[in-house]
Amino acid sequence: MSVARQVVVEADGGSRGNPGPAGYGAVVIDPATGEPLAEVAEYIGVATNNVAEYRGLIAGLTAAKALFPDAGDALRVHVRMDSKLVVEQMSGRWKIKHPDMKPLAARAAAILPPSSVTYEWIPRAQNKHADRLANEAMDAGRDGGQWEASASTAALDAPARGTVNTPPPPAPTTGPPGDQAAGVAKARAALAAARGAAVPAADTLFSVPEPADVPEAAVPETVASDTAGSSPEAAGSPQTGWGSAPDLGAPATLVLLRHGETALTPEKRFSGSGGTDPELSATGRGQAERAAEHFAALGAVQDIVSSPLRRCRETAAAVAARLGLDVRIDEGLRETDFGAWEGLTFAEVRERYGDDLTAWLASPDTAPTGGGESFAEVTERVAAARDRIVARYAGRTVLLVTHVTPIKTLVRLALGAPPESLFRMELSAASISTVAHYGDGNASVRLLNDTSHLR
Repeated sequence: MSVARQVVVEADGGSRGNPGPAGYGAVVIDPATGEPLAEVAEYIGVATNNVAEYRGLIAGLTAAKALFPDAGDALRVHVRMDSKLVVEQMSGRWKIKHPDMKPLAARAAAILPPSSVTYEWIPRAQNKHADRLANEAMDAGRDGGQWEASASTAALDAPARGTVNTPPPPAPTTGPPGDQAAGVAKARAALAAARGAAVPAADTLFSVPEPADVPEAAVPETVASDTAGSSPEAAGSPQTGWGSAPDLGAPATLVLLRHGETALTPEKRFSGSGGTDPELSATGRGQAERAAEHFAALGAVQDIVSSPLRRCRETAAAVAARLGLDVRIDEGLRETDFGAWEGLTFAEVRERYGDDLTAWLASPDTAPTGGGESFAEVTERVAAARDRIVARYAGRTVLLVTHVTPIKTLVRLALGAPPESLFRMELSAASISTVAHYGDGNASVRLLNDTSHLR
């Protein structure tokens, strides 16, 4: 008799070069306690991010099945990944166009009955366990070896880590402790075999049909919309192993325009969201008009979103008037609240609040004097706004009219750079930066601090 059981699988994969040296990691978790039940990771040679992510999914589902071999159709697996591409394709909402993805999706779909597996996209920050395993695998491959469980800082017998946020599990619970222990032993044996096997032997390990033998229905193909046009692969791109370009579709392209000058800008005074909300100066209005001319000539901007502060709304209005577009306001794009420092120069803040300024420069968790916002708080707010905008404008080019800190934060997050990088970026008034966000959650910075349109 099958015993119902629900587990969570968190999986990830990465490539240092895309394509480049790649690896994956996956962890099976008890949703009631947060305890890791099994881990698996593997260096897979040269591959793309998407191939590595699919390999991580396949390994995670295989490990979950091996843990509870007697559960049969009663096993329920909730997959959590930060790859939007894999989650949407395996959920059947995005069509699988890339020829290298179809056999991997088929392998994943054949491991468990489709009704037994659900998928959830999570931010990368919530997928740290699997991400760490994938990086450990890539590190091992760099050193000429393979990942070993003992190398991980969260081994199979790690303590509980808190409840995982998943849908409520079915009423029946696990089988006898002895049966579960036997399942764990089998899972460990399977995972050890996976780590020790060469990449071509993976098909034997996963015990799924070859792609030609998998029914077409096993590969999710239904889709609400899909990007039309040619393959994203560049002509003559290398085809080493799985080293082909990922099927990401058109990105959400965020064109980041800093507002034009105000009276405070040339004096380099702190001007955030807690001050006087100044208007554009005559110079700033001229900058906004030249930016509008630039975007009209470019012809790429499809939507406009602005900070609620006056200087941004005025800049956005100038562009919108030329392009015939409306302006949407997003509170998340406002500038940092600099508290008691509003309107002061850096030298004045150093003189009046020296200790507070030193602490602020040293830690993103420290707020300006008088109840301002820390950079950590601003990052959380801006990241939430980014996620809303990327979801709303997927596949489109949207102009974000905002401020120094939000733009630097969006660039920093796209690069995966540390908080202190905010102090190492130049960002002029009315400058343009561009970040593209892809369907798998990755991003690329295409432009930073361009002011050529103002000359």
